[in-house]
Amino acid sequence: MHVARLHRPLVVTAGLMAALALLTAIGIFADDRTLLGVPIWLKPFKFSVSIAIYAVTIAWMIGLLAERRRRFGWWLGTIIAATMLIEIAVIDGQAARGHRSHFNFQTPLDGALFDIMGATIAIAWAATLILAILLLMQRMPDRANALAVRLGLIIALGGMAVGFLMTIPTQAELAQDHPTIVGAHSVGVADGGPGLPLVNWSTTGGDLRAGHFIGMHALQALPLFALLLSLAGARFARLRADQVRVRLIGVAGFGYAGLTVLVTWQALRGQSLVHPDSLTLGAAGALLALTLAGAAWAAIGTPARVPAKAFS
Repeated sequence: MHVARLHRPLVVTAGLMAALALLTAIGIFADDRTLLGVPIWLKPFKFSVSIAIYAVTIAWMIGLLAERRRRFGWWLGTIIAATMLIEIAVIDGQAARGHRSHFNFQTPLDGALFDIMGATIAIAWAATLILAILLLMQRMPDRANALAVRLGLIIALGGMAVGFLMTIPTQAELAQDHPTIVGAHSVGVADGGPGLPLVNWSTTGGDLRAGHFIGMHALQALPLFALLLSLAGARFARLRADQVRVRLIGVAGFGYAGLTVLVTWQALRGQSLVHPDSLTLGAAGALLALTLAGAAWAAIGTPARVPAKAFS
C-alpha cells in the first residue's frame, strides 16, 4: 500500500505517541517519583508505545477497504484516533499529578477521569469491531493475508475485552460504601506488588494484563506471520501454495487465540504467569501439541499445487 493512502489522523496520532514515548522514557529516569512501586512515567511510556503500534496497524487495515467503504473507514479511524488521544491525555495528566489513572475514585476528579477513559476505550473497541466486520465482508486478492487480518482483528477484540474484566469490583470493594479503588489488574493480590521487568505483571498472583497484551497484539502478529510465509515461499515451494499458507495461518490463529485464553484463565485463577501449576502446564502442553499437529497437517498434509507459470 502506498504511504499516501494511510489514514492521516491515525498516522499523526502514531507520530505524537512516538514523541510522547521519548519524553516519558526520559521522565522515567529524570523524575524519581514512583507509583505502586514503579517509576511514575512507566505506564505513560508503555501506553504511548502501544497506542503508536495500534494506530499504525489500524491505519494500514483501513487502507485495505474497498473504495466504497473507505470513507466510512476513515470516520472509524478518526474516532479511534480521537479516543486514543483522550486516553493518553488522561494517563499522562494523572501521572503528572502523581495520581493513579486506572480504577481511581479517590476524588470526584479522579473518578470522572477514569470514567472518561473507560468510555473512550469502549468506543474504540466498538469502532474496531465495526472495522472487523467490514474486513470480514471485504474481498481480498490473497486468501492467506485476508485470513491473517481477520483472525488478528477477532483475537485482538477478545484481548481488548479482557481489559473490561479489570473493572469488575471485588467483593471487598462492593462491601465498602465509598470505595476509593474499584477494579484491578491483579487477581488474588493487590496491585503494586512484585512484578516482571518492564511490563510489571504480577509474580505473586494473577494478572489480567498478560491476556490483554497478548490478545491485542494478534493485530500485528498474524499479519506479520503471513508476510513471513510469503517471503519463505521464495525458498520453499510448498509455501507458495495458497491452500498451505491459509491452513498454516488458521492453525497459528488457533494457537494464538488458545494462548490468550490460557493466560487469561490462569490469571482469573489468581495464578502468576511465571508460576504455573500442573493444571496450567497440562493445558499449555495440550495447546502446544494441538498447534504443532495442526502445523504439520497444514504444511505436509496436502500436496502443494503450484502453477508452473506463476513463478516462472
